[in-house]
Amino acid sequence: MSDHPYESLSPEKVMEAVESCDYLCDARLLALNSYENRVYQVGIEDSEPIIAKFYRPDRWSLEQIQEEHQFSFELSNADISVVAPMIDSRGQSLHSFAGFNFALFKRRGGYPPELDNLDNLFVLGRTLGRIHGVAKSKQFQHRIALDIQGFAIDSYRFIAEHFIPQSLHTAYTSLCEHLVTAVEEKYKPGTDDLMRVHGDCHVGNILWRDNIAHFVDLDDCIRAPAVQDLWMLLSGERQQQSLQLNEILEGYAEFADFNAAQLNWIESLRTMRIMHYSAWLARRWQDPAFPRAFPWFNSERYWSEHILELREQLALLEEPPLELY
Repeated sequence: MSDHPYESLSPEKVMEAVESCDYLCDARLLALNSYENRVYQVGIEDSEPIIAKFYRPDRWSLEQIQEEHQFSFELSNADISVVAPMIDSRGQSLHSFAGFNFALFKRRGGYPPELDNLDNLFVLGRTLGRIHGVAKSKQFQHRIALDIQGFAIDSYRFIAEHFIPQSLHTAYTSLCEHLVTAVEEKYKPGTDDLMRVHGDCHVGNILWRDNIAHFVDLDDCIRAPAVQDLWMLLSGERQQQSLQLNEILEGYAEFADFNAAQLNWIESLRTMRIMHYSAWLARRWQDPAFPRAFPWFNSERYWSEHILELREQLALLEEPPLELY
């Protein structure tokens, strides 16, 4: 039996938490695909099901979670389609039960957008331009910034100390040191470059319905350059990515200005995300959900392929930025 805190979050406790917010559960409970937090669809008597999100203990402070909620409310109030937390009769969106902080959301349907459709990319660009137009009106006071220390250096050092096989240790640490040096030479955002962003803007966090992009899960919202919310929508060869980027920015420009100099940071941001993702898996490995969901992680083959991917990133960091037409 694991002593991980989520082990105590039984189905009964989930329903009791929801009912503490004055809802009556009908005992239908469906666990949704979420690993960082625990998210459930909860059936409600004589009403539509709702979504209950239980925040991972000790990851975010109350102030950081409240900033996430406030950001989503600002976007929603600007008629931007985001799935914001529900507010109760006391004006509260963040609740506590049995040691867990949680929030409730309306269920929203949809499917991931097709990113090979340029019309879809234009709509996504317009929506992100609107999001960033609101985001620039103020700054986070408690959410973290996307920086090299936290996302690259701390990540590879944790893996080097606790996870990488000894046979690959030297190759891995040497490569990561070169990567950090290359990223430090390119990624130099100023204070004015950092703004409130979604932070994890990939197709899994976008629901597409009726030609509208509905953004979900602001759990990773941070202070970062605007391009952080754009580059994860790009795929394919360099020419294809340039075409996609131009379509996104054409829509984006209708609502917000974009500093083209940030295109120099795309591969730096991608590199840090790759390093941070592996460290995220490593740091969560004691959570029983992770070995079940990611059985391929922490094998010799995984680390060999990870090193190969990082070598490819080192080469990409030497290439010129994507072009705007």
